[in-house]
Amino acid sequence: MPSRDFDAVLWDFGGVILSSPFEAFNALEAARGLPANTIRRINAENPDANAWARFERSEIDLDGFDEAFAAEARALGHELRGRDVVAVIHGAIRPEMVEALRRVKRHYKTACLTNNVNDSGAGEVYAAEVGQVMAEFGAVIESRRVGARKPEPRFYEMACEIVGVDPRRAVYLDDLGINLKPARAMGMTTIKVDGADQALRELEAILDLSLR
Repeated sequence: MPSRDFDAVLWDFGGVILSSPFEAFNALEAARGLPANTIRRINAENPDANAWARFERSEIDLDGFDEAFAAEARALGHELRGRDVVAVIHGAIRPEMVEALRRVKRHYKTACLTNNVNDSGAGEVYAAEVGQVMAEFGAVIESRRVGARKPEPRFYEMACEIVGVDPRRAVYLDDLGINLKPARAMGMTTIKVDGADQALRELEAILDLSLR
């Protein structure tokens, strides 16, 4: 029998349901002759109010992000446009994670908690495939729509309100430790996703449920 200790499983999207965008970032950096993890370092500067944060909260559009990110990169001695970064953020869908989601939702409430942007530059086919996966969730909480983003505590509070779950009875999966910290502080049981197999092993143990 599935664990009765939980009522909901909440999932990040990029890096959990999708493969990590950081691999694509590193490939772009290598192609441009930039040091590895340059993009992550740029995004670590003033993380609550930088170009990326404002873009994910829909405070600026793609043109605004392109210019603002370029300025932030230039301030650190690099030349890189925001549009070039957005163009490579799309990870591949992990079918084993989608299957796990389908099995989980037979027993628990589900929701996707994602930081995203209004114009990701995705092609129509990819966007349709992502849309099909998004439709599997009971709810989708998007930073671009709610005006808050991970790791802002308000984002998680809104998510729990929308799902109708006490955070102490929720499991949350994310590939970034910084995004797990506020969820854990609220009482959620968290899983840091380093890969699909590792994440599924941990989730199966927590839920006492076969997901493959």
